[in-house]
Amino acid sequence: MNARSGSALTFGVAVALIAGITLGNGGANVMPVFVDDFASRFGLPNSGAGLVAATQLMATAVVTLLLAKRAARPGRVLMTRFGLALSGAGFLGATAASSPVTLVLANLVLGAGLGAVYAAATAALAATDDADKASAVTISGTVGVTALLIMGVPAANHGLGEGTGFLLMALCCLLAWPLIRRLPDGPAGPATPDAGPAGTAVTTAARPSVVLLLGTALLWTVTQGAWSYASVLGRQHTGMSHSAVSAVLAISSVVALVGAVTGPVAARRFGRMRSMAVFTTAQALAMAALVLTHDPVLFTVAAVLWQTCQLAVLVQMLAAAALIDPTGRLVASLSGAGALGTGIGPLAVGAVLDAAGADVLGLVLALGTFVASLPLLKMTVAGTEDSGKRGLAPSSAADSG
Repeated sequence: MNARSGSALTFGVAVALIAGITLGNGGANVMPVFVDDFASRFGLPNSGAGLVAATQLMATAVVTLLLAKRAARPGRVLMTRFGLALSGAGFLGATAASSPVTLVLANLVLGAGLGAVYAAATAALAATDDADKASAVTISGTVGVTALLIMGVPAANHGLGEGTGFLLMALCCLLAWPLIRRLPDGPAGPATPDAGPAGTAVTTAARPSVVLLLGTALLWTVTQGAWSYASVLGRQHTGMSHSAVSAVLAISSVVALVGAVTGPVAARRFGRMRSMAVFTTAQALAMAALVLTHDPVLFTVAAVLWQTCQLAVLVQMLAAAALIDPTGRLVASLSGAGALGTGIGPLAVGAVLDAAGADVLGLVLALGTFVASLPLLKMTVAGTEDSGKRGLAPSSAADSG
């Protein structure tokens, strides 16, 4: 029996979590569309557009990490709304930007705002009474809403004029304002009762190790970097058309929702440690196959398997962190480290691809996934042990009553 205390995952709570995490990570997920706008509006070369993108992504990552400790305390709704206001102002600034300099400044502001939103929303995942279910529902909803944004932002840019996609994002910040009012809050103090009135266990905010943060950053460096070049590799290696590769990647992103559902089920049936190890291994092999293959069918299968396993790993990682630290600081810290890796990924993978070629890149990505997963697997073991200890208290109390 689960002994976690926290907010029930009602419809309102789920909507608040999805709204917060979708917008908090919106800069990274919609970045390919943003980069296209940067380049076309200001005539920027690829390196220039990439620099603007890196400014926003790094601002989000740094602020998320800096506010992880603050996100573990009460006031998450206020913190999220402050981030929405700041990012909304940044999106408006990006819409009205008249030069690359003002565009960079606007992206710095909106990136910082998104970081505050991301820290608060990811920390709130740990305040629910079922971390696995909350993670699965939130990630699934985030994928769906992000897909709509990826279609809506370029449609606004092309239909209403360049830069209006940022205006749409500012409108989303406004719409999210009332939705996040049900965001689960942090504990009232540094230590909170966890086993009920009769229990003696307390919960304190966990400070993540540097190794764990580096492992998380490396995993998302590998993942986001490979995703950024998946379309290019697909066209060059398999001979598929641009539209065919885009369709494969879009389908794989949607089908990957199966991973968000399968992850918690596999964790309950086979154990979190064992299931996460299997998903991580499958993710590494599928990623390498996608980079190395010249067969369109294998490319398609690898893309679907890769994305499915990636979501399964993400859901289990968030759930394990929430079990270890119900205050949410650990979840927020890992999310910030992941955002840092997301910003570095395209640059790092592009450099390896240019310098060593696809064959070496495939091996580097697979090895990088294995290495990065080691501290996460160790964390998973700790989360499993912690969950077991928490589960003993209510059973004993019930038996003695």
